[in-house]
Amino acid sequence: MAIIVKNVSWNFHSRSHIDTFGKNVVVCGRSKNVGLPIALLLHSDARNECPGHEATVTLCHRHTPPEELEFFVKRADIVISATGVVNLIKPDMIKPGACIIDVGITRIPTEDGKDKIVGDVDFEGCSDVAGYITPVPGGVGPMTVAMLMSNTFKAAQLMVEGAAKVVKANGN
Repeated sequence: MAIIVKNVSWNFHSRSHIDTFGKNVVVCGRSKNVGLPIALLLHSDARNECPGHEATVTLCHRHTPPEELEFFVKRADIVISATGVVNLIKPDMIKPGACIIDVGITRIPTEDGKDKIVGDVDFEGCSDVAGYITPVPGGVGPMTVAMLMSNTFKAAQLMVEGAAKVVKANGN
């Protein structure tokens, strides 16, 4: 999963042209599959890791006291939330023009008995304040699927190249 997170992050960074160098980033969520890899990737420097995003990262989670979460989020240029807590990020918490990336997924029942998928961010309210915002569903999910496909293709290529090298080395 960390490779997928790395590819999604790099594609977002390279395609959106949102600079992360020196930016304040809040990552809400500390899971080993999403929150921690994103925080480490954004914090990385270009000397030792690739790619280096050079952001100042604050890691919060679902149990961060609300007033502290609000304190950090209000100062963030970029907010990435992956907690599974509906409406954790509200419009009055975010800095005007901030980039909001909602990775949270929660199923809530609707009146007709079906489930609706929602994220961690109050999308309607935050849309008026944020400079960039991803919806749920339809935001990060399709990019994740695309990166899975890309990684599968790359893995297949590496397997074929590796098999060709083995055959060549054995003289077959």
